[in-house]
Parts: sequence; C-alpha cells; structure tokens
Amino acid sequence: MQTTLKIGTRGSPLALAQAHETQARLMAAHGMPVEAFEVVVISTSGDRIQDRPLSEAGGKGLFTKEIEEALLARRIDIAVHSSKDMPTVLPDGLELSAFLPREDARDAFVGKAAKTIAGLPHGAKVGSSSLRRQALIRRMRPDLDVVMFRGNVQTRLRKLDEGVANGTILAYAGLKRLGLENVITDLMPLDTFPPAPGQGAICIESRIGDLDVEKMLTAIHDLPTGQALACERAFLAALDGSCRTPIAGHATISGGTVVFAGLIISPDGTRSHEVKAEGPVQDATHIGEDAARTVRARAGEKFFDGWA
Repeated sequence: MQTTLKIGTRGSPLALAQAHETQARLMAAHGMPVEAFEVVVISTSGDRIQDRPLSEAGGKGLFTKEIEEALLARRIDIAVHSSKDMPTVLPDGLELSAFLPREDARDAFVGKAAKTIAGLPHGAKVGSSSLRRQALIRRMRPDLDVVMFRGNVQTRLRKLDEGVANGTILAYAGLKRLGLENVITDLMPLDTFPPAPGQGAICIESRIGDLDVEKMLTAIHDLPTGQALACERAFLAALDGSCRTPIAGHATISGGTVVFAGLIISPDGTRSHEVKAEGPVQDATHIGEDAARTVRARAGEKFFDGWA
C-alpha cells in the first residue's frame, strides 16, 4: 500500500463530510494516522451544470464521471459517493466495494411559509431538482407550484431564505451529516413519501483487483447496508432507472430477511404503482429484480412512454 491513500470526492460540504467520515472509519479500523490520507476534490459535470435539470443534461452519472475517470487513471485510490447518485452500470474495471452504515433514509421538509407540505397555502412554491420528489409533492398537493431547485444543500437553503420558494425537500441523512437538523420542519413518512434507492447510504468505489484497497475497505463495510442496497439497486437497474424516471425504493434487513417496498410514479403525480416483497437476504438482488418485473407488469409499458 502506498504511503498516502487518496480519497476522491466532490467538493460540496456534504461530499466532503462523507469523505472525512470514510477517512475516520479507516483510521479507526486500521490505526492509521491522518497523514496517511489525502482528500482529493474533483469537480464534476453535475456540480457545474446549474441551469437545467440533470435529466436534460445526461442523468445521474454526471456526479460520478470525472471521479471515476480519476480512479481509472490511478490519480485517486478510492471514490466516496452518495449511493443514490450512482448509476446502476459502472465503468469496466470499477466496483462498489463497501457501504458505510446507513443513515435515516427519510426525506425532510424545510418550510418557510408552513412547517408541513399539508400546511402550505394554495399555490405556494416548493423547490426540488428530484423528479421523484417533484412527483410525490404533486401527488400530495396538486395545487402547489413545484419549481426547479438545483445546488448543494447550503445553496438550496439560501434560496429559501431569499424567497425563491416557500419550502424544499432534502435528504434527512445529508442534513444530519452537516449538523443542520435544526432547519427541518417536518419528516416525510417512508410509506407515503418513499426515498430514492440508496438514499442515506455512503458507498465507496474502487478498482477491481486492487487487493490492498479491498482489504482495507472490508474492515469498514456494513453488511446489512450492502444487502439492502443490493435489493434497491437491482430494482432500479431492472427498471432502467435514471434521473428521467421517478422511482422510489427502500429495503430493510431484519433477522436474515429483506423487506422491500418500491414505487414508480408519473412526473405529474397522478399515476403510481407500488410493490412490496420480502425474502431471505441472500436473495436480495433477485427480490429487487422480481419486484421490478411485478410493478412493470402492473403498470404496462405505456406507463413509461413519453417520460422515460
């Protein structure tokens, strides 16, 4: 192992917090000093494109492309990502080799005009860049004006203060990692406002066959999170999920059983199909794939026409 382990990450405060959490866990697991690590900030297309939805610019891979290029070029040794930003197909030679213990997967509402979405006045503006969140908001309150809201957590909170919108929805996990729980005015229930697949989980990407790195990461891998994410990502992959497809999915692991709930929803929030499944954890991937086939059969191929 080289003297310095280079950790690649985006440059937002949340991305840096996730990179430093990974570093801290590796330090604790292996008794390594802080000098053994270098956090390498890499600007991604997703960070630079702020004037339009990612679905129009190329999808969620825009948050990972440049970081993965650095990994393949050996400019970094590992990459730390938010799991919900990861495409289901990775570049040849790379793998998701570890997941950190998952934080709370729920979404959080930050309201200015009211503490809850239900309490917002008619026609109030709610900002979000996520098609899933936009669709779920419209399902709850068709009368609200859902507006595009790009930028990192701090940028979105500043836009709220500037009156660009009356409220927004952010991942509870991200706000907790940034110590910003105080801005939350309501937490969205998992059953009525299900999260994106992978939400709340930090994943670590590395080169296949890099045995020294693999050995280091094994010590900090959280098995239940990995099993839950295997189910959720299989559901997403089987539906060809991307930023253009409003899809939710959440799996939990208990006593050797994986319990999964998935949802597909039209962007306007008027049509949706849900699926629930469970089974042994060793079948987590198959359970996610079967759930996707079930919900696709219920919805019919025409459900995806025009917005997939």
